[in-house]
Amino acid sequence: MMSESPGKRARTRDRLVACALDLFEAQGFEQTTVAQIAARARVSEMTFFRHFAGKEMVVLDDPYDPVIAEAVAAQPTALPPLIRVVRGLRTAFARLDEPADVTTRRRIRVVAASPALRAGMVRSNAATETAIADALIADGVASLPARVAAASVLAALTCALLEWATAEDGTALAAAVTTALDTVEAGRHE
Repeated sequence: MMSESPGKRARTRDRLVACALDLFEAQGFEQTTVAQIAARARVSEMTFFRHFAGKEMVVLDDPYDPVIAEAVAAQPTALPPLIRVVRGLRTAFARLDEPADVTTRRRIRVVAASPALRAGMVRSNAATETAIADALIADGVASLPARVAAASVLAALTCALLEWATAEDGTALAAAVTTALDTVEAGRHE
């Protein structure tokens, strides 16, 4: 069996994402089937599953988690855990490009509209939360403060993403993330 070229594989994946988002927006995530997505993209269901483990991964796949955990681990160990996580996230987001297309906003908007996907987003964040907490613990931070700092900041980040995706004012993602992180950082002084 011949495998797809990288270019064709990327085009197929992009087509699957576009078709899935169209269907999710038109009829809802829960009502959309993999068979419908594959048919709309003119591929087999097997091809869909070569690209995604399930339909939820069309919107929940997050390539940024390792970048975030590394940026937190690189912060000075003398900082309080919450500040390390906030500054690590600021550093990570400064390195990432603002999503230039509407696909990212559409993906998160679909997540915001589905209770099951919002729960999936929280589950997806668990790996990042654990990586951040583990980095803090490895530097001598006690387990509970490390886990609270990671969970608090990731909860704020999730709020920022959901707010940004559903905002009608065209707010940039960086602005939403900055507001969330500023709020967490300011809250530690009150």
